[in-house]
Amino acid sequence: MDSRWSWTEEACNDEPVSRLGVGFTEEWKHFRLERADNIATLTFNRPDKLNALTFQAYADLRDLLAELPHRNDTRVLVLHGEGRGFCSGGDVNEIIGLTLRMGTDQLLAFTRMTGEVVRAMRECPVPIVAALHGMTAGAGAVLALAADFRIATPSAKFAFLFTKVGLSGADMGAAYLLPRMIGVGRATELLMLGDTLDAETAERYGLVSQLVPEEALSERVTMLARRLADGPFQAYASTKAVISRELDMGLSASLELDATTQALLMHGEDYREFHAAFTGKRPPKWQGR
Repeated sequence: MDSRWSWTEEACNDEPVSRLGVGFTEEWKHFRLERADNIATLTFNRPDKLNALTFQAYADLRDLLAELPHRNDTRVLVLHGEGRGFCSGGDVNEIIGLTLRMGTDQLLAFTRMTGEVVRAMRECPVPIVAALHGMTAGAGAVLALAADFRIATPSAKFAFLFTKVGLSGADMGAAYLLPRMIGVGRATELLMLGDTLDAETAERYGLVSQLVPEEALSERVTMLARRLADGPFQAYASTKAVISRELDMGLSASLELDATTQALLMHGEDYREFHAAFTGKRPPKWQGR
């Protein structure tokens, strides 16, 4: 048994088992992960299944996101999908078929785990860029929603399909994140009806950060990832954290958090480096400290 949840046909009547591991995981079984120059690129690589997620893929995602803040070689995480689409959501046979035979305690353990993935995405200090093409549906749409940037091609299609399988559209934090991004009215329509949204409309709604030509997706994603990786990492990390926390704060609390955050960063090396670079008429050399 490894450090991730084990879900199998034989174990469907037992509690999922986990064990804390030691050190970092360098190879992941349920997606491809490559690291280069402070950029980690995660590729969902089940193209024959439209990159549908399994129990193990969810667990690997959760565990990867828990590791990233403790590594010193990753300043950006990029999410890709291999083949015709980004991610079609949970695998119908490997997840829905098995959940029909699970008890309530097992089901709750699973649904909490999927929510942990989204929570970890939002709380991870590493900026996350989702490169979207083709189908981005169900859990795949929520993963894209939880990213910090969504760069999409005209072929991208979004669908929050949960009600179409007889479940609540409020899954994995979608009912928290989507209304805050595109408004309650549009979020209600998408989450309740489960209709497919084309890329152009998604950009108009504010769900897509950038809409780019199909052939330019890789280049534009790489440009953004490189900019984030080379920039003032602590400034980016604190901005992400404050945005997430201030979603539920009043103005006074938000202003106090802003003030505290800025005062701490003013003691940082990057703040001093900016001043030295400005006065020295040179580009800053960000240290991420």
